Amino acid sequence: MDVIYGLIPGMIILGLVAVGVLFWAARSGQFDDLDGDGQRILMDEDVEKKDEHEGQGQG
Repeated sequence: MDVIYGLIPGMIILGLVAVGVLFWAARSGQFDDLDGDGQRILMDEDVEKKDEHEGQGQG
């Protein structure tokens, strides 16, 4: 039973730290572009670079 007197304040402090980190992440722009990484991984930039190199040799 005495352990609970240490656990409750510890969990409250841990919860406040987690809320603080969440607000810090929101203010610093971590959640601004949620779809950007998902779209960038699907874009194939190698095809454009390959086409540019092929066009240079025919001139």
